[in-house]
Amino acid sequence: MEFAKICITLAALINPFGAIPAFISLTEDQSEAVRRQTIRTAALATFIVIAISALGGQYLLAGFGITIPSLQVGGGVLLFLVAVSMFNAQPAPSRATPEERDEASERANIAVVPLTIPLLTGPGTVSTVIIYADQAHGVGGILMLLTAGLLIAVGVWVAFSLAAPISRLAGRTGLNIMTRLMGLVLAALAVEFVAAGVRAYVYSS
Repeated sequence: MEFAKICITLAALINPFGAIPAFISLTEDQSEAVRRQTIRTAALATFIVIAISALGGQYLLAGFGITIPSLQVGGGVLLFLVAVSMFNAQPAPSRATPEERDEASERANIAVVPLTIPLLTGPGTVSTVIIYADQAHGVGGILMLLTAGLLIAVGVWVAFSLAAPISRLAGRTGLNIMTRLMGLVLAALAVEFVAAGVRAYVYSS
């Protein structure tokens, strides 16, 4: 399990730069102080979701009798759907729906729902972290995964803190190009997950 691969995968999944337009829209009526608090909360919540998935996700699967190969196949299909949406520069269907975004506009605090869950860390992120945690070799592998999660949380903080200048500099076209590139990474990862899950089923049968 390579650290760089984990970071790239989580960065592609969470895609904080692609979430900048949604962040700007959701926080446009907030004061500067409240917006900074929202950014800190969203970054912290992102790390917490990754940490909980890494440390407790396998036990949750075991409780429901779900095997890792099943998660690899199901998660791979889900990631591919997310990748297709990213190719079209559209929000993934597994993330926030229009109804959820409308409801969010009425919330006093949108940092956790829907900004972090499900806009940043949706089902695809959770399933991917669980798969990587299963592939981890001992405590060192889990610490590597948590470190990657911490770096991604810092990336969320940086992206949202610089949301306005990034949006002006890159424009919608620039952000869409970045999203499509991340979608390509996810599509390749999705195929890898499905193939690994199918191989595990074949060898176990």
